[in-house]
Amino acid sequence: MTMTTAEADKILSANFAPWVLELGLSVEDLGEDRAVLRLPWSAELAREGGALSGQALMAAADTATVIAVSAARGAFVPMTTVQQSTTFQRAVTDSDVLILARLTKLGRRTAFADIAMTAERTGELAAHASTVYALLG
Repeated sequence: MTMTTAEADKILSANFAPWVLELGLSVEDLGEDRAVLRLPWSAELAREGGALSGQALMAAADTATVIAVSAARGAFVPMTTVQQSTTFQRAVTDSDVLILARLTKLGRRTAFADIAMTAERTGELAAHASTVYALLG
């Protein structure tokens, strides 16, 4: 049975550091192998020049992966990032970002994901990440 977005939002609020919660992420959609989170636009997350900071996008990608793994497993389990690689393709200004984390492999002890980060206003891909997680529980 697929986890609800309300259940996933509770995982988000209960298991992440306060500075991650300050990003304002919310769970938009879930599936058996994916999670979509929204990173709302905030001038506080922008760097010089008005573009959303790469650090915010990387944290959002990392967080979306945890939610995707939790949805696939039906509950949160302790996990840790082993590797994350991010490429930035275009600046995001004055737009929410939709973060789609899709699991490419979910094993008993590891999970792999591809993450697409799209500026909602333009529909253009802003960044792409791949992650590897160690599942601890």
